[in-house]
Amino acid sequence: MRADRLVATLLFMQTRGRVTAAEVAAELEVSVATARRDLEALSTAGVPVYPQPGRGGGWALVGGARTDLSGLTGPEAQALFLLLGPVATASPATKSALRKLLRALPPTFRDTAEAAAGATVVDPARWGESDDRPPALVDELQRAVVRRSRIRLRYDRAGQRTERLVDPWGLVDKDGIWYLVAGTERGQRTFRVDRIASAEPTGEIASRPEDFDLSTAWSEVVEEVERQRSSLAATVLITAELAPVLRKQQGRHCVLDGPTGDGRVRATVTAPTALMIAQQLAGWGAAVEVVEPESVRAELARLGAELLARYRTGE
Repeated sequence: MRADRLVATLLFMQTRGRVTAAEVAAELEVSVATARRDLEALSTAGVPVYPQPGRGGGWALVGGARTDLSGLTGPEAQALFLLLGPVATASPATKSALRKLLRALPPTFRDTAEAAAGATVVDPARWGESDDRPPALVDELQRAVVRRSRIRLRYDRAGQRTERLVDPWGLVDKDGIWYLVAGTERGQRTFRVDRIASAEPTGEIASRPEDFDLSTAWSEVVEEVERQRSSLAATVLITAELAPVLRKQQGRHCVLDGPTGDGRVRATVTAPTALMIAQQLAGWGAAVEVVEPESVRAELARLGAELLARYRTGE
């Protein structure tokens, strides 16, 4: 896991003062190219890690070999924990390493660093298409979360723009699509960041429940969305070689139930309505056969008739 390596790389640099990518690679048992990418990632995130060119050069942590991280400034500590925090829940070892790193910070930096570590969650399961570039407002919203700054959002949805006063609680990167989890006068709400036209600090302190945990809150959001999206299930048959492709395309909304004995695989596809399932499967043509329910079969037949009527060029 990359977070483990980043923490280990930083601690290794503190004990050695100056290292080469080859030394980091040998210490962490990774390739030199991987070690170099990790060093560059730390530097890009704002951690004071810099390359030293020339004979006897390498990479150095400004401030020398320190084990208490006192060489980090407040913004640098915040940048480090924004980088490491999203993947800290991936394993107990990573979480433990992050806690030790937090305790090693100067006391005046710990609150900000802890807030930064919990500001973002990464969820790899995609809900929709994305261009994989974070929206321009992500950095600004992260600062608002860390500083507990109330913000005024201008939000576009269904062709309408509304204005919301929100308390930002955390950001979620769902495989390239970013969401803001925030408190509003109507309770917790989730906003797609690419639909936020602007976010202006109000100068007020944002409120947040003392027991709030972003990972737990996001799990509850996902559970509710998935429940709504899975209200109708269709049983389908698909060739064995294409079954993994269907599973990848549909994500959590497709479960492969096993082979049927005729070279095909039985699968369950879910969505809120029969039309939505039909729309998702129509492009597969004869490669997919819907067994049930009849409502999905009827929608596929209707879509096929519409396409035939529009594109028929003659007998």
